Amino acid sequence: MSVTSATGPVPLSVLDTAPVSAGATSGDALAATTRLAVVADTLGFHRFWVAEHHAMPAVASTSPGVLIAHLASATGRIRVGSGGVMLPNHPSLVVAEQFAMLEALHPGRIDLGIGRAPGADPETAAALRRTVEGLGHEDFPAEVIDVLAMLGVRLDGLAPSARAQRLTATPAPTSSPEVWLLGSSLFSAELAGTLGLPFSYAHHFNTGHTLQAGLTYRRAFRPSAVLDSPRLMVSASVLIAESDEEAHHLAGPSRVMALSLRTGRPLAPILSPDDAAAALADLDPAAAADFFAKVPGTQIATTADRAVAELTELVNRTGATELMVTGTAFDVETRISTLGALATGWHL
Repeated sequence: MSVTSATGPVPLSVLDTAPVSAGATSGDALAATTRLAVVADTLGFHRFWVAEHHAMPAVASTSPGVLIAHLASATGRIRVGSGGVMLPNHPSLVVAEQFAMLEALHPGRIDLGIGRAPGADPETAAALRRTVEGLGHEDFPAEVIDVLAMLGVRLDGLAPSARAQRLTATPAPTSSPEVWLLGSSLFSAELAGTLGLPFSYAHHFNTGHTLQAGLTYRRAFRPSAVLDSPRLMVSASVLIAESDEEAHHLAGPSRVMALSLRTGRPLAPILSPDDAAAALADLDPAAAADFFAKVPGTQIATTADRAVAELTELVNRTGATELMVTGTAFDVETRISTLGALATGWHL
Protein backbone atom coordinates (compact mmCIF):
# COMPACT_ATOMS: atom_id res chain seq x y z
CA MET A 1 0.00 0.00 0.00
CA SER A 2 1.39 3.40 -0.98
CA VAL A 3 1.47 6.07 1.74
CA THR A 4 2.60 8.98 -0.39
CA SER A 5 1.60 12.39 -1.62
CA ALA A 6 2.28 13.80 -5.05
CA THR A 7 5.72 14.88 -3.84
CA GLY A 8 6.85 11.76 -1.98
CA PRO A 9 6.42 10.01 1.36
CA VAL A 10 4.15 11.73 3.86
CA PRO A 11 5.78 12.20 7.28
CA LEU A 12 3.77 10.89 10.25
CA SER A 13 3.71 12.70 13.59
CA VAL A 14 2.03 12.58 17.02
CA LEU A 15 -0.10 15.05 18.99
CA ASP A 16 -0.57 14.42 22.73
CA THR A 17 -2.48 16.18 25.53
CA ALA A 18 -1.00 14.30 28.50
CA PRO A 19 -4.42 12.82 29.32
CA VAL A 20 -5.14 12.11 32.99
CA SER A 21 -6.89 8.80 33.65
CA ALA A 22 -9.28 8.12 36.51
CA GLY A 23 -7.32 7.04 39.58
CA ALA A 24 -4.08 8.53 38.25
CA THR A 25 -2.30 11.82 38.94
CA SER A 26 -1.13 14.59 36.63
CA GLY A 27 2.39 13.37 37.34
CA ASP A 28 1.41 9.93 36.07
CA ALA A 29 0.00 11.52 32.92
CA LEU A 30 3.16 13.51 32.24
CA ALA A 31 5.32 10.44 32.82
CA ALA A 32 3.15 8.54 30.31
CA THR A 33 3.51 11.33 27.74
CA THR A 34 7.28 11.25 28.23
CA ARG A 35 7.29 7.51 27.65
CA LEU A 36 5.12 7.94 24.54
CA ALA A 37 7.50 10.59 23.15
CA VAL A 38 10.49 8.28 23.63
CA VAL A 39 8.64 5.49 21.83
CA ALA A 40 7.66 7.84 18.98
CA ASP A 41 11.30 8.93 18.69
CA THR A 42 12.51 5.33 18.54
CA LEU A 43 9.85 4.29 16.00
CA GLY A 44 10.71 7.06 13.54
CA PHE A 45 7.81 9.49 13.87
CA HIS A 46 8.64 12.96 12.54
CA ARG A 47 7.24 15.29 15.22
CA PHE A 48 5.82 15.03 18.73
CA TRP A 49 3.55 17.96 19.66
CA VAL A 50 1.85 18.74 22.95
CA ALA A 51 -1.29 20.81 23.42
CA GLU A 52 -2.22 23.70 25.70
CA HIS A 53 -5.41 23.33 27.75
CA HIS A 54 -6.31 24.86 31.10
CA ALA A 55 -8.66 24.09 33.99
CA MET A 56 -9.45 20.60 32.67
CA PRO A 57 -8.98 17.69 35.08
CA ALA A 58 -8.60 15.33 32.12
CA VAL A 59 -5.59 17.17 30.66
CA ALA A 60 -2.15 17.74 32.23
CA SER A 61 -0.61 19.60 29.29
CA THR A 62 -1.06 23.20 30.45
CA SER A 63 2.38 24.66 29.66
CA PRO A 64 3.72 23.47 26.29
CA GLY A 65 7.04 25.28 26.58
CA VAL A 66 7.94 23.59 29.86
CA LEU A 67 6.82 20.17 28.65
CA ILE A 68 8.65 20.56 25.33
CA ALA A 69 11.92 21.28 27.18
CA HIS A 70 11.49 18.06 29.15
CA LEU A 71 10.50 15.94 26.14
CA ALA A 72 13.29 17.27 23.95
CA SER A 73 15.79 16.31 26.67
CA ALA A 74 14.28 12.84 26.93
CA THR A 75 14.48 12.20 23.17
CA GLY A 76 17.26 12.46 20.65
CA ARG A 77 15.99 12.80 17.07
CA ILE A 78 12.30 13.66 16.84
CA ARG A 79 11.14 17.27 16.42
CA VAL A 80 9.24 18.45 19.51
CA GLY A 81 6.74 21.28 19.52
CA SER A 82 3.47 22.86 20.50
CA GLY A 83 0.15 21.79 19.11
CA GLY A 84 -0.18 24.52 19.98
CA VAL A 85 0.66 27.57 22.05
CA MET A 86 -2.61 29.48 22.34
CA LEU A 87 -1.32 32.93 21.49
CA PRO A 88 -4.25 34.95 22.96
CA ASN A 89 -3.20 33.64 26.40
CA HIS A 90 0.34 35.06 26.27
CA PRO A 91 2.21 38.26 25.43
CA SER A 92 4.02 37.80 22.14
CA LEU A 93 7.45 38.45 23.66
CA VAL A 94 6.95 35.69 26.22
CA VAL A 95 6.18 33.16 23.47
CA ALA A 96 9.09 34.34 21.33
CA GLU A 97 11.56 34.15 24.23
CA GLN A 98 10.37 30.71 25.36
CA PHE A 99 10.84 29.24 21.90
CA ALA A 100 14.11 31.07 21.28
CA MET A 101 15.32 29.41 24.49
CA LEU A 102 14.06 26.00 23.40
CA GLU A 103 15.69 26.35 19.99
CA ALA A 104 18.98 27.39 21.60
CA LEU A 105 18.84 24.33 23.86
CA HIS A 106 17.74 21.91 21.11
CA PRO A 107 18.75 23.46 17.76
CA GLY A 108 16.92 22.17 14.71
CA ARG A 109 14.35 20.20 16.71
CA ILE A 110 11.78 22.73 17.93
CA ASP A 111 8.39 23.55 16.38
CA LEU A 112 6.23 26.50 17.42
CA GLY A 113 2.64 25.70 16.53
CA ILE A 114 0.45 28.75 17.19
CA GLY A 115 -3.29 28.56 17.81
CA ARG A 116 -6.00 31.21 18.09
CA ALA A 117 -8.47 29.59 20.51
CA PRO A 118 -7.73 30.19 24.21
CA GLY A 119 -7.99 26.53 25.21
CA ALA A 120 -9.72 27.70 28.37
CA ASP A 121 -12.85 29.35 29.69
CA PRO A 122 -12.95 33.19 29.45
CA GLU A 123 -12.10 33.71 33.14
CA THR A 124 -9.05 31.46 32.96
CA ALA A 125 -7.93 33.07 29.69
CA ALA A 126 -8.18 36.54 31.24
CA ALA A 127 -6.21 35.37 34.28
CA LEU A 128 -3.45 34.00 32.06
CA ARG A 129 -3.20 37.20 30.08
CA ARG A 130 -3.83 39.48 33.11
CA THR A 131 -6.00 41.61 30.83
CA VAL A 132 -8.75 41.12 28.26
CA GLU A 133 -6.61 43.04 25.75
CA GLY A 134 -5.40 40.79 22.96
CA LEU A 135 -8.03 38.09 23.51
CA GLY A 136 -10.09 38.94 20.42
CA HIS A 137 -9.62 37.25 17.06
CA GLU A 138 -9.02 40.64 15.43
CA ASP A 139 -5.73 40.95 17.34
CA PHE A 140 -4.41 37.54 16.35
CA PRO A 141 -2.80 38.23 12.93
CA ALA A 142 -0.77 41.16 14.26
CA GLU A 143 0.42 39.13 17.25
CA VAL A 144 1.56 36.28 14.99
CA ILE A 145 3.55 38.78 12.92
CA ASP A 146 5.10 40.18 16.12
CA VAL A 147 6.18 36.72 17.35
CA LEU A 148 7.80 36.00 14.00
CA ALA A 149 9.57 39.36 13.99
CA MET A 150 10.96 38.86 17.49
CA LEU A 151 12.27 35.47 16.36
CA GLY A 152 14.05 37.23 13.49
CA VAL A 153 11.54 36.39 10.73
CA ARG A 154 10.21 39.37 8.75
CA LEU A 155 7.38 38.87 6.24
CA ASP A 156 7.42 41.04 3.11
CA GLY A 157 4.82 43.80 3.23
CA LEU A 158 3.65 42.88 6.75
CA ALA A 159 5.25 45.18 9.29
CA PRO A 160 5.32 44.17 12.96
CA SER A 161 4.27 46.59 15.67
CA ALA A 162 6.63 49.40 16.65
CA ARG A 163 7.40 47.55 19.88
CA ALA A 164 8.18 44.29 18.09
CA GLN A 165 10.49 46.15 15.70
CA ARG A 166 12.57 47.25 18.69
CA LEU A 167 12.70 43.83 20.40
CA THR A 168 14.57 40.61 19.64
CA ALA A 169 13.88 37.40 21.50
CA THR A 170 16.85 36.14 23.48
CA PRO A 171 18.79 33.95 23.92
CA ALA A 172 19.79 34.33 20.26
CA PRO A 173 19.76 30.81 18.75
CA THR A 174 21.91 29.78 15.82
CA SER A 175 18.78 28.39 14.15
CA SER A 176 15.07 29.19 14.27
CA PRO A 177 12.10 27.17 15.49
CA GLU A 178 9.79 26.01 12.72
CA VAL A 179 6.61 28.09 13.02
CA TRP A 180 3.21 26.62 12.11
CA LEU A 181 -0.23 28.15 12.23
CA LEU A 182 -2.88 25.79 13.63
CA GLY A 183 -6.61 25.91 13.23
CA SER A 184 -9.98 24.26 12.78
CA SER A 185 -11.58 27.08 10.76
CA LEU A 186 -11.35 28.80 7.41
CA PHE A 187 -10.13 31.97 9.18
CA SER A 188 -6.92 30.26 10.28
CA ALA A 189 -6.50 28.55 6.90
CA GLU A 190 -6.70 31.85 5.02
CA LEU A 191 -4.41 33.62 7.48
CA ALA A 192 -1.77 30.89 7.22
CA GLY A 193 -1.86 31.17 3.44
CA THR A 194 -1.70 34.97 3.48
CA LEU A 195 1.30 34.93 5.83
CA GLY A 196 3.03 32.16 3.89
CA LEU A 197 3.24 29.82 6.90
CA PRO A 198 2.80 26.04 7.18
CA PHE A 199 -0.75 25.19 8.24
CA SER A 200 -1.95 22.32 10.43
CA TYR A 201 -5.69 21.62 10.29
CA ALA A 202 -7.36 19.99 13.31
CA HIS A 203 -9.35 17.39 11.42
CA HIS A 204 -9.51 15.34 14.64
CA PHE A 205 -11.53 18.18 16.17
CA ASN A 206 -13.59 19.47 13.24
CA THR A 207 -14.17 17.27 10.20
CA GLY A 208 -16.73 19.58 8.63
CA HIS A 209 -14.32 22.03 7.00
CA THR A 210 -11.25 19.91 6.28
CA LEU A 211 -11.37 19.94 2.48
CA GLN A 212 -12.49 23.57 2.30
CA ALA A 213 -9.78 24.61 4.74
CA GLY A 214 -7.10 22.98 2.61
CA LEU A 215 -8.48 24.63 -0.52
CA THR A 216 -8.72 28.02 1.22
CA TYR A 217 -5.14 27.73 2.47
CA ARG A 218 -3.74 26.89 -0.96
CA ARG A 219 -5.71 29.63 -2.71
CA ALA A 220 -4.59 32.24 -0.18
CA PHE A 221 -0.96 31.10 -0.06
CA ARG A 222 1.74 33.65 -0.83
CA PRO A 223 5.42 32.64 -0.81
CA SER A 224 7.24 34.15 2.16
CA ALA A 225 10.59 34.23 3.92
CA VAL A 226 9.35 31.11 5.74
CA LEU A 227 7.96 28.98 2.94
CA ASP A 228 8.11 28.84 -0.87
CA SER A 229 5.04 26.65 -1.38
CA PRO A 230 2.06 25.47 0.72
CA ARG A 231 2.67 22.89 3.42
CA LEU A 232 -0.50 21.35 4.85
CA MET A 233 -0.63 18.95 7.78
CA VAL A 234 -3.89 17.22 8.75
CA SER A 235 -4.55 15.48 12.08
CA ALA A 236 -6.75 12.49 12.83
CA SER A 237 -7.66 10.59 15.99
CA VAL A 238 -6.63 6.94 15.80
CA LEU A 239 -6.76 3.87 18.02
CA ILE A 240 -5.65 0.42 16.84
CA ALA A 241 -6.42 -3.01 18.30
CA GLU A 242 -6.44 -6.64 17.20
CA SER A 243 -10.13 -6.47 16.20
CA ASP A 244 -12.75 -3.85 15.43
CA GLU A 245 -14.71 -4.92 18.50
CA GLU A 246 -11.73 -4.43 20.81
CA ALA A 247 -10.89 -1.08 19.22
CA HIS A 248 -14.48 0.10 19.66
CA HIS A 249 -14.37 -0.90 23.33
CA LEU A 250 -11.02 0.83 23.94
CA ALA A 251 -12.36 3.97 22.22
CA GLY A 252 -15.28 4.21 24.66
CA PRO A 253 -13.50 6.74 26.92
CA SER A 254 -13.02 9.07 23.96
CA ARG A 255 -16.75 8.95 23.23
CA VAL A 256 -17.48 9.95 26.82
CA MET A 257 -15.07 12.87 26.45
CA ALA A 258 -16.64 13.93 23.16
CA LEU A 259 -20.07 13.90 24.77
CA SER A 260 -18.81 16.00 27.67
CA LEU A 261 -17.20 18.54 25.33
CA ARG A 262 -20.31 18.97 23.21
CA THR A 263 -22.72 19.18 26.17
CA GLY A 264 -20.68 21.57 28.31
CA ARG A 265 -19.93 19.08 31.08
CA PRO A 266 -16.60 19.21 32.94
CA LEU A 267 -13.88 17.10 31.36
CA ALA A 268 -13.37 14.63 34.18
CA PRO A 269 -10.39 12.24 34.18
CA ILE A 270 -10.60 9.55 31.52
CA LEU A 271 -12.73 6.55 32.42
CA SER A 272 -11.67 2.97 31.91
CA PRO A 273 -13.21 1.26 28.87
CA ASP A 274 -15.53 -0.77 31.11
CA ASP A 275 -16.71 2.30 33.04
CA ALA A 276 -17.15 4.22 29.80
CA ALA A 277 -19.29 1.41 28.39
CA ALA A 278 -21.46 1.50 31.51
CA ALA A 279 -21.84 5.29 31.26
CA LEU A 280 -22.75 5.15 27.58
CA ALA A 281 -25.27 2.37 28.20
CA ASP A 282 -27.45 4.87 30.08
CA LEU A 283 -27.93 6.99 26.95
CA ASP A 284 -30.94 6.74 24.68
CA PRO A 285 -29.75 4.34 21.94
CA ALA A 286 -31.18 6.27 19.00
CA ALA A 287 -29.95 9.65 20.24
CA ALA A 288 -26.52 8.19 21.03
CA ALA A 289 -26.20 6.60 17.60
CA ASP A 290 -27.07 9.90 15.93
CA PHE A 291 -24.63 11.87 18.11
CA PHE A 292 -21.66 9.53 17.69
CA ALA A 293 -22.23 9.26 13.95
CA LYS A 294 -21.39 12.98 13.85
CA VAL A 295 -18.92 13.10 16.77
CA PRO A 296 -17.28 9.67 16.98
CA GLY A 297 -14.77 10.46 19.72
CA THR A 298 -12.08 8.47 17.93
CA GLN A 299 -12.36 8.83 14.16
CA ILE A 300 -10.43 5.69 13.27
CA ALA A 301 -10.81 2.84 15.76
CA THR A 302 -10.00 -0.41 13.99
CA THR A 303 -7.25 -2.86 13.06
CA ALA A 304 -3.83 -1.79 11.80
CA ASP A 305 -4.43 -2.52 8.10
CA ARG A 306 -7.75 -0.71 8.02
CA ALA A 307 -6.36 2.24 9.97
CA VAL A 308 -3.49 2.67 7.51
CA ALA A 309 -5.95 2.43 4.61
CA GLU A 310 -8.22 5.11 6.13
CA LEU A 311 -5.29 7.41 6.88
CA THR A 312 -3.96 6.94 3.36
CA GLU A 313 -7.36 7.87 2.00
CA LEU A 314 -7.37 11.00 4.18
CA VAL A 315 -3.97 12.03 2.80
CA ASN A 316 -5.08 11.42 -0.79
CA ARG A 317 -8.39 13.25 -0.29
CA THR A 318 -6.88 16.34 1.34
CA GLY A 319 -3.56 16.51 -0.49
CA ALA A 320 -1.84 16.80 2.90
CA THR A 321 1.93 16.91 2.84
CA GLU A 322 2.13 15.70 6.45
CA LEU A 323 -0.13 13.71 8.76
CA MET A 324 -0.47 13.86 12.56
CA VAL A 325 -2.24 11.31 14.76
CA THR A 326 -3.68 11.72 18.22
CA GLY A 327 -5.81 9.60 20.49
CA THR A 328 -7.57 9.39 23.82
CA ALA A 329 -7.15 6.14 25.72
CA PHE A 330 -7.36 5.11 29.36
CA ASP A 331 -3.84 3.69 29.52
CA VAL A 332 -0.60 4.58 27.81
CA GLU A 333 -0.09 1.00 26.64
CA THR A 334 -2.98 1.45 24.19
CA ARG A 335 -1.41 4.64 22.85
CA ILE A 336 2.00 2.95 22.56
CA SER A 337 0.65 -0.11 20.75
CA THR A 338 -1.24 2.17 18.35
CA LEU A 339 1.98 4.00 17.47
CA GLY A 340 3.80 0.71 17.02
CA ALA A 341 1.16 -0.59 14.60
CA LEU A 342 1.17 2.68 12.66
CA ALA A 343 4.96 2.75 12.43
CA THR A 344 4.90 -0.71 10.88
CA GLY A 345 2.01 0.00 8.54
CA TRP A 346 3.42 3.40 7.50
CA HIS A 347 6.89 1.94 6.90
CA LEU A 348 8.63 4.45 9.15
